[in-house]
Amino acid sequence: MTNDATVPTETHSFQAEVRQVLDIVVHSLYKDRDIFIRELVSNASDALEKLRHIQLTEKAVHQPDAALEISVTTDDQAGTLTIGDSGLGMTREELKENIGTIAHSGTKAFLQALKENGGANENLIGQFGVGFFSVFMVADEVRFYTRTWREEGESLCWKSDGSGTYTIEPAAEENRGSRIVIKLKEEFKEFATADRVKEVLNRYSKYVPVPLLLNGEKLNTVQAIWLKGKSEVTAEEYKEFYKFQCHAWDEPLDWLHFSADAPLAINALLYFPSSNLEKSGFGRMEAQVALHCRKVLIDDAPKGLLPDWLRFLKGVVDSADLPLNISRETMQDSALIQKLNRVLTKRVIKHLEDLAKKDAAAYEKFWKEFGLFIKEGIVTDFAHREGLAPLLRYASSATEEGKWTTLVEYADRMKPEQKEIYYLTGPDRATIESGPYLEAFKARGLEVLFLFEPADDFVMNHLGEFKEKKLVAADQADLDLGDAPEGSGEALPEERLKGLCEWLKAELGEKKVSAVEAGKRLVDSPAVALNADKLMSATMRRMMQAMGQGEAEAQPAVKLEINPRHGLIHQLDALRESNAPLAKLIAEQILDNSLLAAGLLDNPRSMTARIYQILESVAGKK
Repeated sequence: MTNDATVPTETHSFQAEVRQVLDIVVHSLYKDRDIFIRELVSNASDALEKLRHIQLTEKAVHQPDAALEISVTTDDQAGTLTIGDSGLGMTREELKENIGTIAHSGTKAFLQALKENGGANENLIGQFGVGFFSVFMVADEVRFYTRTWREEGESLCWKSDGSGTYTIEPAAEENRGSRIVIKLKEEFKEFATADRVKEVLNRYSKYVPVPLLLNGEKLNTVQAIWLKGKSEVTAEEYKEFYKFQCHAWDEPLDWLHFSADAPLAINALLYFPSSNLEKSGFGRMEAQVALHCRKVLIDDAPKGLLPDWLRFLKGVVDSADLPLNISRETMQDSALIQKLNRVLTKRVIKHLEDLAKKDAAAYEKFWKEFGLFIKEGIVTDFAHREGLAPLLRYASSATEEGKWTTLVEYADRMKPEQKEIYYLTGPDRATIESGPYLEAFKARGLEVLFLFEPADDFVMNHLGEFKEKKLVAADQADLDLGDAPEGSGEALPEERLKGLCEWLKAELGEKKVSAVEAGKRLVDSPAVALNADKLMSATMRRMMQAMGQGEAEAQPAVKLEINPRHGLIHQLDALRESNAPLAKLIAEQILDNSLLAAGLLDNPRSMTARIYQILESVAGKK
């Protein structure tokens, strides 16, 4: 049908509810004014998607060969912004129903929800179809030109300044679809400039499923590959998308691409970067997993979408099930975000498990860069602690230099009667292997994990056990490892040994040693200082001091365990009767040596003077 110039211009008032929505939208709903561009582009995209379906079922569609696209045009001289599409378009009655009344616009439901929530509109569910009204935040006047997809139709112009009335009048012949011409208020004429609009479109709408043109230039040149099947995407396309979406300069170490229908409809593409910027000294990493709904950006850094320990991940999560607030700016349902969090976190953990099995070298690279994040997860994320434990990697007395083992492998190698998993902390393998603690386990064929990071103590304490085997520090005082192997020397007689322990306790003092006992764990070393505090290891104590806590605390008393089979202990027992002053110096040196090996000696300077005294005394003998 051609336009009939005799058809009169109609003037209507918005229904009361619509006027209320306009007032809310314009004055209080949206935090960012540029959101109106996203809303109008999203509406245009919806109109085009609906037309696609109509073309499959309807034989007659006006202008069937018209390209399906969205066109955005700026005019900074006229102060206008135009957004057009070749989608459904509207009839005269549809204009009245969809914009002027509550029949289809959703305003009635919106206002009811607003009332029920006590006016807290920022927390409302928002798919009410009122995003169109956001244009009046920035517009002096809006002209909405449209022509329906039906062969029988007319070209129309809907016009309003948002003050309470609108008009519908015939228009010159329009192409199928809709075209919104926005005359901008003076303070918002930045949205009539190409650079500003391009910035907004690239932020929110760069993945709409149809060509998006700005002044004739196509903006959405990269596809939303997260919605494709994995078999449809090449490795090069994954890498290119990573650099485009994440503004990355490096190659991704790996990626996780999956879709799920339950418990939520999710399409996700998550990347594991190749470099840990926190380790490189660039400060704390920030989450770079953007949240989309049907390809439209909702939040480029949504809080709570992933646990904090996964902040190194980058990529996109898209869910059609998101109940958004009316402005699409924040998530309404925190329970839903938590559900997304659980689904995504479990998928990431499972992916890392699979990576470790399929490509050990790739997982080793990941562990070197991001292992601390896994440890952080064990300390901070109780819900996923058990799942994260198999991802841990440690050196071990059962592995070669430079090789790692897992808790799973350790548990598989345990002796049948062994009930505990043992570990030792130290700055490096050589220090641990040269210390006195390992020899008892080595002599008994017991494996010990080597922990080199200061945080490892916290990890083991929070994990507590693995496969019902308790995780135990090998420097604890109350370990019972059984008898020492035969042939390791003759022990001091029981009476002499008892007297020596009492003498040592008296000479060293209760402030330094809580107890002195003969033990069975030592093989080659004369003595060992054992940590009597299960809640505060030597490593944890040093960390607390480094953070400015516990600096004024006295050095803790330790349990000193002596080796009754060692030659120095035999000589000390004899010397305490023949040369008590020298025996005391040697006893103090044995304690300091033991504290130094345990990492518990705060001030080693006193050792130097004592060593000279011992050397002088020994050198003076004839």
